[in-house]
Amino acid sequence: MTLSERLSEHIAACFPALWVQTFEPEDALSEMARMCHEQHWRLAVWDLEQGLQLPGQENQPKSDTGASTDSNIDPLAAIRAIQSLANPDSSAILAMVNFHRFLNSPEIVQAVARQIMLGKQNRTFLVVLSPVVQIPVELEREFLVLEHDLPDRGQLESLARSIATEENELPEGAELTQIMDAAAGLTRHEAEGAFSLSLVRQGRVTAESIWELKAQTLKKNGLLTLHRGGERFADLGGLEAIKGFCLRAMRKQGQSDPLKRPKGILLLSPPGCGKSQLAKALGNETGRPTLILDVGTLMGSLVGSTEANVRQAISIIDSMAPAVCMIDECEKAFAGVAGSGQSDSGVTARMFGRFLSWMNDRTSDVFLVATCNDISKLPPEFGRSERFDAVWYVDLPGVRERRAIWNIYLAMFGLDPHQPRPVDADFTGAEIRSCCRLAALLDVPLVEAAQYVVPVARTASEAVSRLRSWAHGRCLDADIGGIYRRRDAGSTRSGRKVQRGEPSSNQSSQITW
Repeated sequence: MTLSERLSEHIAACFPALWVQTFEPEDALSEMARMCHEQHWRLAVWDLEQGLQLPGQENQPKSDTGASTDSNIDPLAAIRAIQSLANPDSSAILAMVNFHRFLNSPEIVQAVARQIMLGKQNRTFLVVLSPVVQIPVELEREFLVLEHDLPDRGQLESLARSIATEENELPEGAELTQIMDAAAGLTRHEAEGAFSLSLVRQGRVTAESIWELKAQTLKKNGLLTLHRGGERFADLGGLEAIKGFCLRAMRKQGQSDPLKRPKGILLLSPPGCGKSQLAKALGNETGRPTLILDVGTLMGSLVGSTEANVRQAISIIDSMAPAVCMIDECEKAFAGVAGSGQSDSGVTARMFGRFLSWMNDRTSDVFLVATCNDISKLPPEFGRSERFDAVWYVDLPGVRERRAIWNIYLAMFGLDPHQPRPVDADFTGAEIRSCCRLAALLDVPLVEAAQYVVPVARTASEAVSRLRSWAHGRCLDADIGGIYRRRDAGSTRSGRKVQRGEPSSNQSSQITW
C-alpha cells in the first residue's frame, strides 16, 4: 500500500495528527499533492526555508535576500493558520517538514494539542514529515506514525529506465535482476545518483557501481557495513556439511513464500576456525550482499537513541533483502542482558528483545549468520528453534581438513608445497595461515615459522574443552554432519572407535595382587 493510500484512509477516518517517517520529504509531498488533487482536499506546506505555502497563494512575500519573511517561517503562526482552510464540505491538510526540531517548545506543543482537538471538529489535519520519530510525551497518544517505504524493485526499474534511455544502457534478464538487487534499500534520490554514476563511468548501468555507492551510503550512519570481498567456499578448507546445508537452504526453489524461507545459522567454535570467513563467503556463493552488523554501534548516548538505531538497522537489513547478515561474536554484544536493569537502565535488554522479535517474526529473505566463541554468555532464548535453522559447532580441523587448508595458504603465499610441514595436530585454520604468512615474511621454512605460532588449543585449552563438552550432543557437526560428538584435539575423525569395555591396543594384561 502506498503512502497516499494510507494517508487517505486515515484522513477519511479522521485522525487529526499523523507523523510520517520519511527520508524523502519531496517525494512524500508529491504523493500528498496528488492525493489532495484527486480527493479535492486543500494542502498547505510549511518548512523553515520556504515558510508557509497556502493553496492558491504560492507567491508569498519575500525578504530582500529571497527568503520568506519571519511571519511566514514562524511554526506557531503556521499551526494557527490551518484553521483558515477549514471547510465543512472538504478536508484541509497542513504538512510540516522536519517539524520535530521545534517540538521542544512548550508553546508549540500546546498549539499542536489545541489544533488536534479542533481538527477533529472541522476536519483539519496536521501531517509531520520527519526522518525520525521524536514525539513529546504530551502528544504521544495523539499522533499516529506511518512509514514512507523505500522504493520497491518495480519503482527502481522505472527510475532506471527513465535515466538509461539509450539502447544497451540498461541490460535485461538476469543482469537487470542483479542491478535491482543492488539498488534495493536506496532512496529514490540515491538510486538516481547511482544509475547516473554508472552511466558516466561505464556507459551503461551495472551492479558493481551501485554496490560501491551503496557501501558508501551505509557508512553515513555507521550502523551496518557492506562487505564486498572475494571470499569463496573454495578458499575455506573443510566445513563441508555446513556448506552444503546453507547452499541447499538458500538456493531452494519456491522461496517466494515467506513461510518457507530459511532463517539462518548460529556458529559456535573456538577462535580462528573459519566462522566469519564462512559468513562472508556465503554471500558470494549465493549472489547476495553480506551485511555486517556491529551491535556496539547501535548503542546511543541519548535516551531512546539506541532503540531508534535498532529499528533503523533492522529496516535497512529488511530493505536490502535478499541478503546475508552477519553478527560476529554475538556473545560479547548481548552478554550484559541479565544485568541490564542495574547497569544501563535496561537499554541492552530492550535492544536484545527487539532483535529476538525480529529474528522470530521477520518475513524478509535475510539469512542471518551469528558467530559465537562462548555459548555460556548467551541467553538460552537466543538460539532456540525458529530463530535459527540450526546451531553448528565448528571444531578444530581434522587431518583431512588441515591438509586442504595447508594447500590453500601455501598457494596463496607462493610457498613450496612439497616442503616439510610442522606438527599441526592442534592448529586452527587461522594458525595455519599465520604459519604460512610468517614463512613468506621471514623467508624461512614452515617448520621454523611454526615456532612463532602457539595454538589456541594450548593457550586456552580449558576453554576449548568446556566448549566441546557443551556442544557434545547439542550442536550439529560442521564438518561431517549429524550431531556433534566430542573428539580430542588433533583427531583424524575417521579412526576406529573404541567401545566402552573394549581394551585399547596399549593396555597391558590384567594385574592381580
